[in-house]
Amino acid sequence: MFGVIAQQEIDAKSAELIALAQKFWENPEVGFEEFKACKWFAEFLEKEGFQVETGYAGVPTAIRAVWGSGKPVIGLLGEYDALPGLNQKVSTVKEPLEEGAPGQGCGHNLLGTCHLAAALGIKKELQERKLPGTVVFYGCPAEEKLTGKPFMARGGAFQDLDLAFAWHPYQVNMVTTGRMTAMNSAKFHFKGVTAHAGGDPHNGRSALDAAELMNVGAQFLREHVTSDVRIHYSFTEAGGAPNIVPDRASVWYFVRALDRQTVEDVYARLVRIAKGAAMMTDTEVTEEFLGGCYNTLQNKVLVDVVHDAMNAIPLPEWTQEEEAFAAALNAPSAVYQNMVASGKLQKEEQIHSHIPAIGWEDSFGSTDVGDVQHIVPGVFFFTVTAAAGYTTHTWQFTACSGHTMGMKGMLYGAKVMALSAMRMVEQPELVQQAWEVFRKDMQGTEYRCPVPDDLPVGG
Repeated sequence: MFGVIAQQEIDAKSAELIALAQKFWENPEVGFEEFKACKWFAEFLEKEGFQVETGYAGVPTAIRAVWGSGKPVIGLLGEYDALPGLNQKVSTVKEPLEEGAPGQGCGHNLLGTCHLAAALGIKKELQERKLPGTVVFYGCPAEEKLTGKPFMARGGAFQDLDLAFAWHPYQVNMVTTGRMTAMNSAKFHFKGVTAHAGGDPHNGRSALDAAELMNVGAQFLREHVTSDVRIHYSFTEAGGAPNIVPDRASVWYFVRALDRQTVEDVYARLVRIAKGAAMMTDTEVTEEFLGGCYNTLQNKVLVDVVHDAMNAIPLPEWTQEEEAFAAALNAPSAVYQNMVASGKLQKEEQIHSHIPAIGWEDSFGSTDVGDVQHIVPGVFFFTVTAAAGYTTHTWQFTACSGHTMGMKGMLYGAKVMALSAMRMVEQPELVQQAWEVFRKDMQGTEYRCPVPDDLPVGG
């Protein structure tokens, strides 16, 4: 039966894989600075017989590692960046190893290793059964900045694939046909004229006034966009002492929506608002575009294949210690209580332990996996690596990502990917069907990289 050898290989290499994931957890690195992770992945892949290129596609910490020949060409989208400020021990109370340091609050120590594990399993089965097929592991930096894969795509990545698989740690098992949002990120820098705020205000031109007026304009814009649009902002510079008219102020914006064109349209309106605010205050404004990403585009053929694989492979069995660890985290969680009340969890179930039907709900977070899914057919799915009451980007998720429950969920996700990939090898007609769905979903459009040619890697 297809996929058995791949799963056995993942089990055989599980101790090495867990050790590697733990190593990444203990050495978190933020986006575009993942030099240790890049090196360790490259060394592991070379040892396993892959042809490895680092600094791939013009991105210093990106990897492309290839094994095999012929079709299908299967891409696995690994990631390894950490989040600022989410350093944490494997503990049920907030207890950073190093205050203010980064931590694996999105479980990317598991994510990269999971895709590596899947690559090893697929390689082993293709090799032993003498089947055609090419495995391509991509080490993708800076997913948290939402520009790592767009920068790679700008350099020509992903074009040679037939299919792309992506997995993510989560607190539930899930694959959905819904979308995650496209996004643009930019900072707006206002420049004015400083003056004494009490004695000489008429000669001042306040950059802070301009930034605040921009934000007022953005608030009014919210009423005149579609309901899927999200506009977030944060001041990065806002003047100094209150008795000095500030000559500099900066505000950082994200614009999100469920399709790329809407993001571009709303963002263009936001730029005009910034220019209008500068005109009203007799100041100047400079736009610093930091990049963007596409919405996800889940391929229905691949969604079905992954969901079947999730049901075919036994779910992890949780120990009493793992249940107790999760229970201690869940106790104060309103999310956990709501999941129990809504029937998404059985009473006293501390770790999500079932596979729901394929969902369709849209999500308003973003991931640059969407860029790859607008180049080739792709699928993005989740398996449980954490207590049920906590989602990503929390210290609790960091703790779970270094815990045994995180490691178990990682290996299960790898087996799901490997089994799904082997089914595509065994049934090449599914690859053709996936491409037919992809072309229909693209509606005649083509991928246009949202990262400008002149934007340096890392923004």
